[in-house]
Amino acid sequence: MKIFKISVLLVALSCGVTSNVWAQNKAAKRPNIVIIISDDHAFQAIGAYGNTMKPTPNIDRIAKEGVLFNKGYVTNSICGPSRAVILTGKYSHKNGFKDNENSHFDGSQDSFIKQLKVSGYSTAWIGKWHLESQPQGFDYWQILPGQGHYYNPDFQMMDGTKKRTEGYVSDIVEDVSENWLDNRDKEKPFCLVIGHKATHRTWIPDTQDMGKFDDVTFPLPHNFYDAYKNREAAKVQDMSISETMVMGYDLKVFKDEAAANKEGTISRMNAEQRKKFDDYYLPIAADFKARNLKGKELTEWKFQRYMRDYLSTAVSLDRNIGRTLDYLDKNNLTENTIVIYMSDQGFYLGEHGWFDKRFIYEESFRTPMVMRYPGVVKPGTVSNDLVMNLDIAPTMLDAAGVAIPKDEQGQSFLPLLKDKKAKGRDAIYYHYYENGEHAVSPHFGVRTKRYKLVRFYKRVRSWELYDLQKDPNEMHNLYGQKKYEKITAQMKLELNKLTDQYDDQDAKKILAED
Repeated sequence: MKIFKISVLLVALSCGVTSNVWAQNKAAKRPNIVIIISDDHAFQAIGAYGNTMKPTPNIDRIAKEGVLFNKGYVTNSICGPSRAVILTGKYSHKNGFKDNENSHFDGSQDSFIKQLKVSGYSTAWIGKWHLESQPQGFDYWQILPGQGHYYNPDFQMMDGTKKRTEGYVSDIVEDVSENWLDNRDKEKPFCLVIGHKATHRTWIPDTQDMGKFDDVTFPLPHNFYDAYKNREAAKVQDMSISETMVMGYDLKVFKDEAAANKEGTISRMNAEQRKKFDDYYLPIAADFKARNLKGKELTEWKFQRYMRDYLSTAVSLDRNIGRTLDYLDKNNLTENTIVIYMSDQGFYLGEHGWFDKRFIYEESFRTPMVMRYPGVVKPGTVSNDLVMNLDIAPTMLDAAGVAIPKDEQGQSFLPLLKDKKAKGRDAIYYHYYENGEHAVSPHFGVRTKRYKLVRFYKRVRSWELYDLQKDPNEMHNLYGQKKYEKITAQMKLELNKLTDQYDDQDAKKILAED
């Protein structure tokens, strides 16, 4: 009997130890990571951010099941530089990729992907890359050369070849991503970055989505006919719907076949795709020519066509995000996988009369960002903390239990989501460098919770100050007004503080000359 009791005790202890070890292992299990990056997707086009047409049910689902970041921002509102910041956790002047005109990403530098790989993660980047160099630090990559094409795109492969795939780009990127997930090393946690082309100019929808919003008349933004009073940089830009948007290239009202092929995608279509394209767009072109529109009527027609194509292009993007979520569900990966959706920056949907991005004004500076992290982030969370694309790298390393390199300039936002008492940023810093396309003057600036101060240089040399509480649409430049001298001085101190903190020597030199 004594021997039996001892045996029972040993078995119980053994089971207890085994159970405890299993519980510890489960608790210590590192999360998988899926980061979905779209291109030029405006927060105002997303249901979770208040779009009443609810065109993005799957992005909305991520927000509902996790956190909606109401104040997510970028450091430099343009495609390539944003991706470089996400990878490195460093500002453009530190990672070396300042603009899309002259920059080449140095892939030998550190990235959060390399840190994850060294720590045992399988890593992949699939889709749009746009960094003018081959990815480094990934177990697998398959990328679109440059901007890529909406139909039948080429992909640059790891072996140096190019592979053309029939179909619509959003579907293909998702297909390749799922194939990689199917064949990954399932003994390791994984980090997959899915880079979508949509919703980049020239907004060519999948054939099944053409006309989705043709019954909608979109209201003009109240500042659609902005006169840019006391805002010189806004006045000289070349990104207006009225003047810059091209009838053929952007709106598919082609004069001839050569014009139709300027973007490059139309000539790549197979016969079936081209027929569906022509069946939809040719009647629109004929109707337009019959109207002989001029002045404001023409501008507003262009706006409606732009919005219809833009949102229709976003439908396929969102549908494929839904496929990603469904894949995780079907493969029992949901509970241990972080999913982040974000755009590389914001975009103008007629605000100030514009399309495109680049400016520090809210519509392009601010980006949509939602994240699901089961067991860590409470569903339905809404964050009003100032967070940036700069923070993705340290946040992912924090979640994976990997030490954050000291030279990363972002900060993990996990503490803000775990502890209501955690203190976030009081101010964020921005610097845009490109001085060519769309005639947007290079500039840098600081945003606090209420005010924004901007210093334009090169093309235009000027200052701007905005009270975002009273003027959220940034229509009234307060710089130079006596009433705001004290606020201006405080904001300049904050700007100097951040240029010191982030070691932006170019900006410091300009400030020293003032």
